[in-house]
Amino acid sequence: MPGAPLDPIAEARRQWQVHGWGDVADGMAALTSVMRSQQLLLARCDEVLADFGLTFARFELLTLLSFTRHGELPLGKAGTRLQVHPASVTNAVSRLVDQGLVERVPHPTDGRGALARITDEGRRVVAAATERLNTEVFAALGLTAKEARTLSALLVKVRVASGEVV
Repeated sequence: MPGAPLDPIAEARRQWQVHGWGDVADGMAALTSVMRSQQLLLARCDEVLADFGLTFARFELLTLLSFTRHGELPLGKAGTRLQVHPASVTNAVSRLVDQGLVERVPHPTDGRGALARITDEGRRVVAAATERLNTEVFAALGLTAKEARTLSALLVKVRVASGEVV
C-alpha cells in the first residue's frame, strides 16, 4: 500500500535474514518489539501519573505500601519486592516524603533501618492514580484478556531464561 508506514522492526528482521542471521532474526524482532512496547507503555503510564506528580517507579512503591497489612515496609524489603537497587528505593522514598505521600520512620527492631510508611494522602493519591491507570492504560493495551494472559505467560519464560524467576 503506497504511503503506508514501514514497520522498522519488520524491516530489521528482514535485514537480519538478508545479512545471514536468519536463525536469530525472530529473537531479535521479539526483543526489539518488547523494548519498543516497554517505551510506549511507560510513556503512557508516565503521562497519566504526571497528573499526580508520580513516576511509574514511585507509583509502584506507593502501591506496594498500600497492599501491606500496616502500610509500611523496611526499605530493603521494598527494594527486593520491586526488584530495584537500594539507592533507587531511597530516592523514591525521599521524593514521596517530600510530596507528603510517605513518611520515613525508624525500624522498631533494627536501629539502623527505616520503614517507609504510606500516609493517608498517599493512599488517596495511589487509589486515584490506580483508577486512571486501570481505565486509560491497563484496559487499553489493544489485547483481549486472553491475549494479555498469553503475553504474560510468554514473558515469564523470558524471565526464567534470564534467571529472574525460578
